[in-house]
Amino acid sequence: MTTGHAAKHPYHLVNPSPWPAVGALSALLLTYGLVRFMHGEGYVLFFIGVAGILFTMAGWWRDVVREAQGGDHTPVVQIGLRYGMVLFIASEVMFFAAWFWAYFDASLYPGNAASAEMIGRAAALGGQWPPVNLQGKTFDPWDIPFLNTLILLTSGVTVTWAHHALRQNNRKGLVWGLVVTIALGITFTSLQAFEYTHARFGFTDGIFASTFYMATGFHGAHVIIGTIFLTVCLIRSLLGHFTPTHHFGFEAAAWYWHFVDVVWLFLFTFVYWRPFFQ
Repeated sequence: MTTGHAAKHPYHLVNPSPWPAVGALSALLLTYGLVRFMHGEGYVLFFIGVAGILFTMAGWWRDVVREAQGGDHTPVVQIGLRYGMVLFIASEVMFFAAWFWAYFDASLYPGNAASAEMIGRAAALGGQWPPVNLQGKTFDPWDIPFLNTLILLTSGVTVTWAHHALRQNNRKGLVWGLVVTIALGITFTSLQAFEYTHARFGFTDGIFASTFYMATGFHGAHVIIGTIFLTVCLIRSLLGHFTPTHHFGFEAAAWYWHFVDVVWLFLFTFVYWRPFFQ
Protein backbone atom coordinates (compact mmCIF):
# COMPACT_ATOMS: atom_id res chain seq x y z
CA MET A 1 0.00 0.00 0.00
CA THR A 2 1.70 3.20 -1.16
CA THR A 3 0.68 6.39 0.68
CA GLY A 4 3.84 8.47 0.53
CA HIS A 5 4.41 8.02 4.27
CA ALA A 6 6.41 5.43 6.16
CA ALA A 7 4.30 2.66 7.69
CA LYS A 8 3.68 3.07 11.42
CA HIS A 9 3.22 -0.66 12.00
CA PRO A 10 5.09 -3.89 11.07
CA TYR A 11 2.15 -5.44 9.21
CA HIS A 12 1.65 -5.71 5.46
CA LEU A 13 -1.72 -4.60 4.10
CA VAL A 14 -2.04 -6.33 0.76
CA ASN A 15 -3.46 -4.63 -2.31
CA PRO A 16 -6.70 -5.93 -3.86
CA SER A 17 -5.95 -9.19 -5.69
CA PRO A 18 -7.91 -11.15 -8.31
CA TRP A 19 -6.25 -14.47 -7.45
CA PRO A 20 -8.62 -15.77 -4.74
CA ALA A 21 -11.61 -15.36 -7.05
CA VAL A 22 -9.80 -16.71 -10.12
CA GLY A 23 -8.44 -19.66 -8.14
CA ALA A 24 -11.83 -20.52 -6.65
CA LEU A 25 -13.52 -20.43 -10.06
CA SER A 26 -10.74 -22.57 -11.56
CA ALA A 27 -11.07 -25.10 -8.72
CA LEU A 28 -14.81 -25.29 -9.32
CA LEU A 29 -14.29 -25.91 -13.04
CA LEU A 30 -11.63 -28.53 -12.32
CA THR A 31 -13.84 -30.42 -9.84
CA TYR A 32 -16.97 -30.27 -11.99
CA GLY A 33 -14.96 -31.16 -15.09
CA LEU A 34 -13.40 -34.14 -13.31
CA VAL A 35 -16.84 -35.44 -12.32
CA ARG A 36 -18.04 -35.08 -15.92
CA PHE A 37 -14.89 -36.82 -17.16
CA MET A 38 -15.51 -39.76 -14.78
CA HIS A 39 -18.99 -40.09 -16.31
CA GLY A 40 -17.56 -40.12 -19.83
CA GLU A 41 -18.85 -36.65 -20.73
CA GLY A 42 -15.58 -35.13 -21.96
CA TYR A 43 -12.70 -33.40 -20.29
CA VAL A 44 -12.71 -29.83 -21.66
CA LEU A 45 -13.87 -28.22 -18.40
CA PHE A 46 -11.32 -30.24 -16.45
CA PHE A 47 -8.39 -28.93 -18.49
CA ILE A 48 -9.78 -25.39 -18.40
CA GLY A 49 -9.81 -25.68 -14.60
CA VAL A 50 -6.25 -27.03 -14.56
CA ALA A 51 -5.09 -24.17 -16.78
CA GLY A 52 -6.85 -21.65 -14.53
CA ILE A 53 -5.21 -23.07 -11.40
CA LEU A 54 -1.76 -23.02 -13.01
CA PHE A 55 -2.37 -19.42 -14.09
CA THR A 56 -3.46 -18.53 -10.54
CA MET A 57 -0.39 -20.22 -9.07
CA ALA A 58 1.95 -18.33 -11.38
CA GLY A 59 0.30 -14.95 -10.80
CA TRP A 60 -0.14 -15.32 -7.06
CA TRP A 61 3.40 -16.62 -6.53
CA ARG A 62 4.72 -13.73 -8.61
CA ASP A 63 2.93 -11.21 -6.39
CA VAL A 64 4.08 -12.86 -3.16
CA VAL A 65 7.68 -12.97 -4.40
CA ARG A 66 7.49 -9.28 -5.24
CA GLU A 67 6.18 -8.55 -1.75
CA ALA A 68 8.99 -10.58 -0.18
CA GLN A 69 11.67 -8.89 -2.28
CA GLY A 70 10.13 -5.48 -1.63
CA GLY A 71 10.57 -5.80 2.12
CA ASP A 72 6.89 -6.33 2.96
CA HIS A 73 7.55 -9.62 4.76
CA THR A 74 8.69 -8.19 8.07
CA PRO A 75 9.44 -10.52 11.02
CA VAL A 76 5.88 -10.02 12.27
CA VAL A 77 4.45 -10.85 8.84
CA GLN A 78 6.66 -13.95 8.64
CA ILE A 79 5.17 -15.22 11.90
CA GLY A 80 1.73 -15.00 10.32
CA LEU A 81 3.00 -16.79 7.22
CA ARG A 82 4.38 -19.58 9.37
CA TYR A 83 1.08 -19.98 11.22
CA GLY A 84 -0.70 -20.05 7.88
CA MET A 85 1.57 -22.77 6.49
CA VAL A 86 1.19 -24.87 9.65
CA LEU A 87 -2.59 -24.62 9.46
CA PHE A 88 -2.51 -25.48 5.75
CA ILE A 89 -0.48 -28.63 6.41
CA ALA A 90 -2.86 -29.50 9.27
CA SER A 91 -5.77 -29.26 6.81
CA GLU A 92 -3.86 -31.56 4.46
CA VAL A 93 -3.43 -34.06 7.29
CA MET A 94 -7.21 -34.09 7.76
CA PHE A 95 -7.65 -34.55 4.00
CA PHE A 96 -5.57 -37.71 3.97
CA ALA A 97 -7.11 -38.86 7.26
CA ALA A 98 -10.42 -39.14 5.39
CA TRP A 99 -8.95 -41.56 2.83
CA PHE A 100 -7.20 -43.61 5.51
CA TRP A 101 -10.46 -43.72 7.49
CA ALA A 102 -12.32 -45.14 4.48
CA TYR A 103 -9.52 -47.63 3.89
CA PHE A 104 -9.29 -48.85 7.49
CA ASP A 105 -13.06 -48.97 7.90
CA ALA A 106 -13.26 -51.50 5.08
CA SER A 107 -10.01 -53.38 5.69
CA LEU A 108 -10.35 -53.93 9.44
CA TYR A 109 -13.96 -55.18 9.28
CA PRO A 110 -14.37 -56.94 5.93
CA GLY A 111 -16.64 -59.67 7.30
CA ASN A 112 -18.66 -57.76 9.86
CA ALA A 113 -22.36 -58.45 9.17
CA ALA A 114 -23.93 -56.61 12.10
CA SER A 115 -26.15 -54.48 9.85
CA ALA A 116 -27.66 -54.56 6.37
CA GLU A 117 -24.85 -52.32 5.15
CA MET A 118 -22.23 -54.63 6.62
CA ILE A 119 -23.93 -57.68 5.13
CA GLY A 120 -23.59 -56.11 1.71
CA ARG A 121 -19.96 -55.28 2.41
CA ALA A 122 -19.19 -58.80 3.61
CA ALA A 123 -20.72 -60.21 0.44
CA ALA A 124 -18.84 -57.79 -1.79
CA LEU A 125 -15.48 -58.34 -0.08
CA GLY A 126 -15.91 -62.03 0.50
CA GLY A 127 -15.23 -61.48 4.19
CA GLN A 128 -11.53 -60.84 3.62
CA TRP A 129 -9.03 -58.14 2.75
CA PRO A 130 -7.96 -57.61 0.03
CA PRO A 131 -11.33 -58.58 -1.48
CA VAL A 132 -11.70 -61.96 -3.14
CA ASN A 133 -11.71 -60.42 -6.62
CA LEU A 134 -8.27 -58.86 -6.02
CA GLN A 135 -6.48 -61.72 -4.31
CA GLY A 136 -3.03 -62.02 -5.87
CA LYS A 137 -3.45 -58.77 -7.83
CA THR A 138 -2.08 -56.28 -5.31
CA PHE A 139 1.33 -54.71 -5.83
CA ASP A 140 4.50 -56.27 -4.48
CA PRO A 141 5.57 -53.70 -1.86
CA TRP A 142 9.25 -54.54 -2.34
CA ASP A 143 9.18 -53.65 -6.03
CA ILE A 144 8.39 -50.10 -7.23
CA PRO A 145 6.71 -49.04 -3.93
CA PHE A 146 9.87 -49.75 -1.94
CA LEU A 147 12.01 -48.02 -4.56
CA ASN A 148 9.75 -44.98 -4.38
CA THR A 149 10.04 -45.07 -0.58
CA LEU A 150 13.82 -44.88 -0.84
CA ILE A 151 13.51 -42.08 -3.39
CA LEU A 152 11.26 -39.95 -1.16
CA LEU A 153 13.34 -40.58 1.96
CA THR A 154 16.45 -39.56 0.04
CA SER A 155 14.70 -36.44 -1.23
CA GLY A 156 13.92 -35.51 2.38
CA VAL A 157 17.64 -35.67 3.09
CA THR A 158 18.59 -33.59 0.05
CA VAL A 159 16.04 -30.84 0.76
CA THR A 160 17.39 -30.66 4.33
CA TRP A 161 20.90 -30.43 2.88
CA ALA A 162 19.76 -27.51 0.73
CA HIS A 163 18.20 -25.80 3.76
CA HIS A 164 21.35 -26.13 5.86
CA ALA A 165 23.45 -24.89 2.94
CA LEU A 166 21.24 -21.81 2.66
CA ARG A 167 21.54 -21.06 6.37
CA GLN A 168 25.32 -21.20 5.97
CA ASN A 169 25.10 -18.98 2.87
CA ASN A 170 26.41 -21.82 0.70
CA ARG A 171 24.65 -20.95 -2.55
CA LYS A 172 26.18 -23.85 -4.48
CA GLY A 173 24.97 -26.38 -1.91
CA LEU A 174 21.51 -24.78 -1.92
CA VAL A 175 21.18 -25.01 -5.69
CA TRP A 176 22.48 -28.56 -5.99
CA GLY A 177 20.38 -29.75 -3.06
CA LEU A 178 17.27 -28.39 -4.77
CA VAL A 179 18.26 -29.81 -8.16
CA VAL A 180 18.69 -33.31 -6.71
CA THR A 181 15.43 -33.06 -4.74
CA ILE A 182 13.48 -31.97 -7.81
CA ALA A 183 15.03 -34.78 -9.88
CA LEU A 184 14.02 -37.31 -7.21
CA GLY A 185 10.48 -35.91 -7.17
CA ILE A 186 10.19 -36.27 -10.95
CA THR A 187 11.57 -39.81 -10.71
CA PHE A 188 8.98 -40.72 -8.08
CA THR A 189 6.14 -39.39 -10.24
CA SER A 190 7.44 -41.25 -13.30
CA LEU A 191 7.66 -44.55 -11.41
CA GLN A 192 4.17 -44.10 -9.97
CA ALA A 193 2.78 -43.46 -13.46
CA PHE A 194 4.57 -46.62 -14.66
CA GLU A 195 3.10 -48.55 -11.74
CA TYR A 196 -0.43 -47.37 -12.52
CA THR A 197 -0.14 -48.45 -16.17
CA HIS A 198 0.81 -51.97 -15.05
CA ALA A 199 -1.82 -52.35 -12.32
CA ARG A 200 -3.98 -55.47 -12.50
CA PHE A 201 -7.06 -53.73 -11.16
CA GLY A 202 -8.95 -50.59 -12.11
CA PHE A 203 -10.50 -47.72 -10.21
CA THR A 204 -13.97 -49.29 -10.27
CA ASP A 205 -12.92 -52.73 -8.98
CA GLY A 206 -14.31 -52.26 -5.50
CA ILE A 207 -13.48 -50.43 -2.28
CA PHE A 208 -9.84 -51.55 -2.21
CA ALA A 209 -9.18 -50.23 -5.69
CA SER A 210 -11.01 -46.94 -5.18
CA THR A 211 -9.36 -46.14 -1.83
CA PHE A 212 -5.98 -47.20 -3.22
CA TYR A 213 -6.17 -44.90 -6.23
CA MET A 214 -7.66 -41.99 -4.31
CA ALA A 215 -5.06 -42.11 -1.53
CA THR A 216 -1.99 -42.81 -3.67
CA GLY A 217 -3.25 -40.63 -6.52
CA PHE A 218 -3.78 -37.59 -4.33
CA HIS A 219 -0.40 -38.21 -2.75
CA GLY A 220 1.10 -38.29 -6.23
CA ALA A 221 -0.63 -34.98 -6.98
CA HIS A 222 0.95 -33.54 -3.83
CA VAL A 223 4.37 -34.74 -4.99
CA ILE A 224 3.83 -32.91 -8.29
CA ILE A 225 2.75 -29.75 -6.44
CA GLY A 226 5.73 -30.02 -4.11
CA THR A 227 8.05 -30.47 -7.09
CA ILE A 228 6.65 -27.30 -8.66
CA PHE A 229 7.02 -25.51 -5.31
CA LEU A 230 10.69 -26.54 -5.09
CA THR A 231 11.27 -25.59 -8.73
CA VAL A 232 10.06 -22.06 -7.95
CA CYS A 233 12.48 -22.03 -5.01
CA LEU A 234 15.30 -23.17 -7.31
CA ILE A 235 14.59 -20.36 -9.76
CA ARG A 236 14.51 -17.86 -6.90
CA SER A 237 17.77 -19.28 -5.55
CA LEU A 238 19.44 -18.81 -8.93
CA LEU A 239 18.18 -15.21 -8.91
CA GLY A 240 19.69 -14.67 -5.45
CA HIS A 241 16.38 -14.07 -3.67
CA PHE A 242 17.00 -16.03 -0.48
CA THR A 243 19.31 -15.04 2.35
CA PRO A 244 20.36 -17.03 5.44
CA THR A 245 17.95 -14.98 7.59
CA HIS A 246 15.12 -14.33 5.12
CA HIS A 247 13.92 -17.42 3.26
CA PHE A 248 10.48 -18.45 4.48
CA GLY A 249 9.40 -19.32 0.93
CA PHE A 250 12.00 -22.08 0.90
CA GLU A 251 11.13 -23.20 4.44
CA ALA A 252 7.47 -23.54 3.48
CA ALA A 253 8.41 -25.73 0.52
CA ALA A 254 10.65 -27.88 2.73
CA TRP A 255 7.89 -28.31 5.33
CA TYR A 256 5.46 -29.34 2.60
CA TRP A 257 7.95 -31.82 1.15
CA HIS A 258 8.56 -33.46 4.54
CA PHE A 259 4.79 -33.75 5.01
CA VAL A 260 4.56 -35.55 1.66
CA ASP A 261 7.32 -37.92 2.80
CA VAL A 262 5.50 -38.82 6.03
CA VAL A 263 2.21 -39.48 4.22
CA TRP A 264 3.99 -41.84 1.85
CA LEU A 265 5.41 -43.86 4.76
CA PHE A 266 1.85 -44.46 5.98
CA LEU A 267 0.72 -45.36 2.46
CA PHE A 268 3.59 -47.77 1.96
CA THR A 269 2.99 -49.48 5.32
CA PHE A 270 -0.78 -49.83 5.27
CA VAL A 271 -1.84 -49.67 1.61
CA TYR A 272 1.05 -51.56 -0.02
CA TRP A 273 2.77 -53.71 2.58
CA ARG A 274 -0.12 -54.83 4.82
CA PRO A 275 -2.49 -56.17 2.09
CA PHE A 276 0.35 -58.05 0.42
CA PHE A 277 0.96 -60.19 3.53
CA GLN A 278 -2.69 -60.88 4.40
